Amino acid sequence: MIVLSNYMQEFIKNALNEDVGDGDHTSLSCIPATQNGKAKLLVKQEGIIAGVEVAKMVFRLFDPELSVTQFIADGKWVKPGDVVFEVSGKELSILQTERLVLNFMQRMSGIATQTNEYVKLLDGLKTKILDTRKTTPGMRIFEKMAVKLGGGDNHRMGLYDMIMIKDNHVDFSGGIRPAIEGVQKYLAANGKDLKIEVEARSFDEIEQIMEVGGVHRIMIDNFSVADTLKAVTLIGGKYETESSGGITKETLRDYANCGVDFISIGALTHQIKSLDLSLKALK
Repeated sequence: MIVLSNYMQEFIKNALNEDVGDGDHTSLSCIPATQNGKAKLLVKQEGIIAGVEVAKMVFRLFDPELSVTQFIADGKWVKPGDVVFEVSGKELSILQTERLVLNFMQRMSGIATQTNEYVKLLDGLKTKILDTRKTTPGMRIFEKMAVKLGGGDNHRMGLYDMIMIKDNHVDFSGGIRPAIEGVQKYLAANGKDLKIEVEARSFDEIEQIMEVGGVHRIMIDNFSVADTLKAVTLIGGKYETESSGGITKETLRDYANCGVDFISIGALTHQIKSLDLSLKALK
Protein backbone atom coordinates (compact mmCIF):
# COMPACT_ATOMS: atom_id res chain seq x y z
CA MET A 1 0.00 0.00 0.00
CA ILE A 2 2.91 2.33 0.80
CA VAL A 3 4.40 1.65 -2.64
CA LEU A 4 1.11 2.52 -4.35
CA SER A 5 0.76 5.69 -2.28
CA ASN A 6 4.26 6.79 -3.25
CA TYR A 7 3.50 6.07 -6.90
CA MET A 8 0.31 8.12 -6.73
CA GLN A 9 2.09 11.07 -5.18
CA GLU A 10 4.85 11.03 -7.79
CA PHE A 11 2.29 10.73 -10.59
CA ILE A 12 0.37 13.73 -9.24
CA LYS A 13 3.56 15.79 -8.93
CA ASN A 14 4.48 14.99 -12.54
CA ALA A 15 0.95 15.84 -13.70
CA LEU A 16 1.12 19.19 -11.90
CA ASN A 17 4.49 19.93 -13.49
CA GLU A 18 3.06 19.03 -16.89
CA ASP A 19 0.22 21.52 -16.44
CA VAL A 20 1.81 24.39 -14.52
CA GLY A 21 5.23 24.41 -16.19
CA ASP A 22 7.06 27.62 -15.30
CA GLY A 23 3.87 29.21 -14.01
CA ASP A 24 0.15 29.79 -14.52
CA HIS A 25 0.72 33.12 -16.18
CA THR A 26 -2.97 33.87 -16.64
CA SER A 27 -3.70 33.57 -12.92
CA LEU A 28 -0.41 35.17 -11.84
CA SER A 29 -1.15 38.22 -13.96
CA CYS A 30 -4.62 38.98 -12.58
CA ILE A 31 -4.93 37.41 -9.11
CA PRO A 32 -3.02 38.84 -6.11
CA ALA A 33 -0.65 36.28 -4.61
CA THR A 34 -2.02 36.73 -1.09
CA GLN A 35 -5.71 36.67 -2.00
CA ASN A 36 -7.73 33.84 -0.42
CA GLY A 37 -10.96 32.37 -1.69
CA LYS A 38 -13.17 29.31 -1.91
CA ALA A 39 -14.52 27.03 -4.64
CA LYS A 40 -17.04 24.19 -4.74
CA LEU A 41 -16.98 20.91 -6.64
CA LEU A 42 -20.35 20.99 -8.41
CA VAL A 43 -22.02 17.91 -9.89
CA LYS A 44 -23.64 18.47 -13.29
CA GLN A 45 -24.52 14.89 -14.22
CA GLU A 46 -26.00 11.94 -12.34
CA GLY A 47 -23.65 9.11 -11.43
CA ILE A 48 -21.19 7.67 -8.92
CA ILE A 49 -18.67 10.15 -7.54
CA ALA A 50 -15.06 8.97 -7.45
CA GLY A 51 -11.73 10.66 -6.86
CA VAL A 52 -12.49 12.79 -3.80
CA GLU A 53 -9.54 11.32 -1.90
CA VAL A 54 -7.30 11.83 -4.94
CA ALA A 55 -8.43 15.46 -5.17
CA LYS A 56 -7.45 15.94 -1.52
CA MET A 57 -4.03 14.52 -2.32
CA VAL A 58 -3.62 16.95 -5.24
CA PHE A 59 -4.52 19.93 -3.08
CA ARG A 60 -2.28 18.79 -0.23
CA LEU A 61 0.73 18.14 -2.44
CA PHE A 62 0.45 21.46 -4.26
CA ASP A 63 -0.38 23.64 -1.28
CA PRO A 64 -0.65 22.13 2.24
CA GLU A 65 -2.54 25.22 3.38
CA LEU A 66 -5.53 24.47 1.14
CA SER A 67 -8.44 23.22 3.24
CA VAL A 68 -11.16 20.83 2.03
CA THR A 69 -14.62 20.56 3.58
CA GLN A 70 -16.17 17.34 2.27
CA PHE A 71 -19.93 16.76 1.98
CA ILE A 72 -20.12 13.58 -0.14
CA ALA A 73 -17.80 10.56 0.02
CA ASP A 74 -16.31 8.50 -2.81
CA GLY A 75 -18.65 5.80 -4.11
CA LYS A 76 -21.87 7.70 -3.42
CA TRP A 77 -24.59 8.35 -5.99
CA VAL A 78 -24.80 12.04 -6.92
CA LYS A 79 -27.14 14.19 -8.97
CA PRO A 80 -26.92 17.58 -10.70
CA GLY A 81 -26.65 20.40 -8.18
CA ASP A 82 -24.92 18.34 -5.49
CA VAL A 83 -21.80 19.86 -3.96
CA VAL A 84 -19.17 17.23 -3.20
CA PHE A 85 -16.73 19.47 -1.35
CA GLU A 86 -15.50 23.01 -0.90
CA VAL A 87 -11.83 23.94 -1.05
CA SER A 88 -10.53 27.14 0.51
CA GLY A 89 -7.17 28.91 0.60
CA LYS A 90 -5.04 30.86 -1.84
CA GLU A 91 -6.97 31.48 -5.02
CA LEU A 92 -3.81 30.99 -7.09
CA SER A 93 -3.45 27.49 -5.64
CA ILE A 94 -7.09 26.64 -6.34
CA LEU A 95 -6.77 27.81 -9.94
CA GLN A 96 -3.55 25.88 -10.56
CA THR A 97 -4.95 22.61 -9.22
CA GLU A 98 -8.44 22.96 -10.74
CA ARG A 99 -7.84 21.16 -14.04
CA LEU A 100 -5.94 18.22 -12.59
CA VAL A 101 -8.56 17.67 -9.90
CA LEU A 102 -11.31 17.71 -12.51
CA ASN A 103 -9.39 15.45 -14.89
CA PHE A 104 -9.00 12.86 -12.15
CA MET A 105 -12.52 13.12 -10.79
CA GLN A 106 -14.38 13.29 -14.09
CA ARG A 107 -12.63 10.22 -15.49
CA MET A 108 -12.74 8.23 -12.24
CA SER A 109 -16.43 9.08 -11.75
CA GLY A 110 -17.18 8.02 -15.33
CA ILE A 111 -15.49 4.66 -14.71
CA ALA A 112 -17.24 4.17 -11.38
CA THR A 113 -20.60 5.03 -12.93
CA GLN A 114 -20.18 2.66 -15.86
CA THR A 115 -18.93 -0.12 -13.58
CA ASN A 116 -21.97 0.32 -11.39
CA GLU A 117 -24.24 -0.10 -14.42
CA TYR A 118 -22.65 -3.50 -15.14
CA VAL A 119 -22.79 -4.53 -11.47
CA LYS A 120 -26.50 -3.71 -11.23
CA LEU A 121 -27.21 -5.89 -14.26
CA LEU A 122 -25.98 -8.89 -12.25
CA ASP A 123 -28.09 -8.16 -9.17
CA GLY A 124 -28.94 -11.39 -7.38
CA LEU A 125 -26.28 -13.48 -9.14
CA LYS A 126 -22.95 -14.71 -7.76
CA THR A 127 -20.89 -13.52 -10.73
CA LYS A 128 -18.47 -10.65 -10.07
CA ILE A 129 -17.44 -7.96 -12.54
CA LEU A 130 -13.70 -7.62 -13.13
CA ASP A 131 -11.63 -4.93 -14.79
CA THR A 132 -8.61 -5.62 -17.05
CA ARG A 133 -5.22 -4.11 -17.87
CA LYS A 134 -6.82 -2.02 -20.63
CA THR A 135 -6.13 1.19 -18.74
CA THR A 136 -4.66 4.61 -19.50
CA PRO A 137 -0.85 4.36 -19.18
CA GLY A 138 0.17 5.67 -15.76
CA MET A 139 -3.43 5.95 -14.57
CA ARG A 140 -4.04 2.28 -13.74
CA ILE A 141 -4.10 2.68 -9.95
CA PHE A 142 -6.62 5.51 -10.14
CA GLU A 143 -8.81 3.77 -12.71
CA LYS A 144 -8.86 0.51 -10.77
CA MET A 145 -9.77 2.48 -7.63
CA ALA A 146 -12.73 3.84 -9.58
CA VAL A 147 -13.83 0.33 -10.58
CA LYS A 148 -13.88 -0.66 -6.90
CA LEU A 149 -15.86 2.44 -5.99
CA GLY A 150 -18.41 1.47 -8.66
CA GLY A 151 -18.89 -1.94 -7.06
CA GLY A 152 -16.63 -3.97 -9.35
CA ASP A 153 -13.58 -6.05 -8.49
CA ASN A 154 -10.00 -5.66 -9.61
CA HIS A 155 -8.30 -8.35 -11.67
CA ARG A 156 -4.51 -8.26 -11.40
CA MET A 157 -2.86 -4.88 -11.05
CA GLY A 158 -0.14 -5.74 -13.55
CA LEU A 159 2.10 -8.48 -14.86
CA TYR A 160 3.65 -9.02 -11.45
CA ASP A 161 0.84 -10.00 -9.07
CA MET A 162 -0.82 -12.92 -10.86
CA ILE A 163 0.07 -15.50 -13.49
CA MET A 164 -2.09 -15.12 -16.60
CA ILE A 165 -1.28 -17.63 -19.35
CA LYS A 166 -2.91 -16.22 -22.47
CA ASP A 167 -3.09 -17.44 -26.07
CA ASN A 168 0.29 -15.99 -27.09
CA HIS A 169 1.99 -17.58 -24.08
CA VAL A 170 0.51 -20.93 -25.06
CA ASP A 171 1.55 -20.57 -28.69
CA PHE A 172 5.06 -19.32 -27.90
CA SER A 173 5.52 -22.08 -25.29
CA GLY A 174 4.44 -24.84 -27.66
CA GLY A 175 1.15 -25.72 -25.99
CA ILE A 176 -0.92 -25.75 -22.81
CA ARG A 177 1.15 -28.34 -20.94
CA PRO A 178 4.59 -26.78 -21.42
CA ALA A 179 3.17 -23.34 -20.59
CA ILE A 180 1.58 -24.45 -17.30
CA GLU A 181 4.47 -26.67 -16.28
CA GLY A 182 6.94 -23.91 -17.11
CA VAL A 183 5.03 -21.51 -14.87
CA GLN A 184 4.86 -24.01 -12.02
CA LYS A 185 8.62 -24.64 -12.16
CA TYR A 186 9.33 -20.90 -12.34
CA LEU A 187 7.20 -20.13 -9.28
CA ALA A 188 8.80 -22.93 -7.27
CA ALA A 189 12.32 -21.92 -8.27
CA ASN A 190 11.74 -18.27 -7.38
CA GLY A 191 9.75 -18.82 -4.21
CA LYS A 192 6.71 -16.99 -5.52
CA ASP A 193 3.13 -17.74 -4.48
CA LEU A 194 0.97 -16.39 -7.29
CA LYS A 195 -2.42 -17.59 -8.48
CA ILE A 196 -2.45 -19.11 -11.97
CA GLU A 197 -5.11 -18.38 -14.57
CA VAL A 198 -5.11 -19.93 -18.02
CA GLU A 199 -7.03 -18.74 -21.05
CA ALA A 200 -8.88 -21.43 -23.00
CA ARG A 201 -9.94 -20.92 -26.60
CA SER A 202 -11.71 -24.26 -27.04
CA PHE A 203 -13.14 -27.24 -25.18
CA ASP A 204 -10.01 -29.14 -26.08
CA GLU A 205 -7.85 -26.55 -24.33
CA ILE A 206 -10.10 -26.67 -21.26
CA GLU A 207 -9.60 -30.44 -21.12
CA GLN A 208 -5.84 -30.00 -21.50
CA ILE A 209 -5.74 -27.46 -18.66
CA MET A 210 -7.67 -29.78 -16.38
CA GLU A 211 -5.46 -32.69 -17.30
CA VAL A 212 -2.31 -30.77 -16.27
CA GLY A 213 -3.98 -29.21 -13.21
CA GLY A 214 -2.34 -27.03 -10.59
CA VAL A 215 -4.11 -23.83 -11.68
CA HIS A 216 -6.67 -21.64 -9.96
CA ARG A 217 -8.87 -20.22 -12.70
CA ILE A 218 -9.81 -20.96 -16.29
CA MET A 219 -10.73 -18.08 -18.58
CA ILE A 220 -13.43 -19.09 -21.04
CA ASP A 221 -12.49 -16.72 -23.82
CA ASN A 222 -14.76 -15.67 -26.69
CA PHE A 223 -17.24 -18.53 -26.18
CA SER A 224 -20.91 -18.18 -27.07
CA VAL A 225 -23.41 -18.26 -24.21
CA ALA A 226 -24.37 -21.84 -25.04
CA ASP A 227 -20.74 -22.97 -25.18
CA THR A 228 -19.96 -21.11 -21.97
CA LEU A 229 -22.65 -23.14 -20.20
CA LYS A 230 -21.10 -26.33 -21.59
CA ALA A 231 -17.64 -25.17 -20.47
CA VAL A 232 -18.80 -24.42 -16.92
CA THR A 233 -20.42 -27.85 -16.79
CA LEU A 234 -17.20 -29.46 -18.06
CA ILE A 235 -15.09 -27.67 -15.45
CA GLY A 236 -17.57 -28.75 -12.80
CA GLY A 237 -16.50 -26.36 -10.08
CA LYS A 238 -12.95 -27.74 -9.90
CA TYR A 239 -11.54 -24.34 -10.81
CA GLU A 240 -12.75 -20.74 -10.74
CA THR A 241 -14.22 -19.66 -14.07
CA GLU A 242 -14.04 -16.34 -15.89
CA SER A 243 -15.82 -15.30 -19.07
CA SER A 244 -14.20 -12.73 -21.32
CA GLY A 245 -14.33 -11.40 -24.84
CA GLY A 246 -17.04 -9.42 -26.58
CA ILE A 247 -19.50 -9.45 -23.66
CA THR A 248 -21.88 -6.49 -23.71
CA LYS A 249 -24.48 -5.11 -21.32
CA GLU A 250 -27.09 -6.88 -23.41
CA THR A 251 -25.45 -10.31 -23.05
CA LEU A 252 -23.88 -9.88 -19.60
CA ARG A 253 -26.61 -11.54 -17.56
CA ASP A 254 -26.89 -14.44 -20.01
CA TYR A 255 -23.21 -15.23 -19.48
CA ALA A 256 -23.55 -14.84 -15.71
CA ASN A 257 -26.48 -17.25 -15.71
CA CYS A 258 -24.10 -19.89 -17.07
CA GLY A 259 -22.60 -19.97 -13.58
CA VAL A 260 -19.22 -18.31 -14.19
CA ASP A 261 -17.54 -16.81 -11.14
CA PHE A 262 -16.22 -13.73 -12.92
CA ILE A 263 -16.78 -11.71 -16.07
CA SER A 264 -13.97 -9.39 -17.14
CA ILE A 265 -14.92 -6.26 -19.07
CA GLY A 266 -12.25 -4.16 -20.76
CA ALA A 267 -14.78 -1.44 -21.53
CA LEU A 268 -14.94 -0.49 -17.84
CA THR A 269 -11.76 1.52 -18.27
CA HIS A 270 -11.18 2.02 -21.99
CA GLN A 271 -14.64 2.90 -23.31
CA ILE A 272 -16.03 5.37 -20.82
CA LYS A 273 -17.60 8.80 -20.78
CA SER A 274 -16.36 11.17 -18.11
CA LEU A 275 -18.90 12.47 -15.61
CA ASP A 276 -19.66 16.18 -15.94
CA LEU A 277 -18.25 18.04 -12.92
CA SER A 278 -17.15 21.61 -12.37
CA LEU A 279 -15.08 23.54 -9.83
CA LYS A 280 -16.78 26.89 -9.30
CA ALA A 281 -15.52 29.92 -7.40
CA LEU A 282 -17.59 31.00 -4.41
CA LYS A 283 -17.88 34.73 -3.77
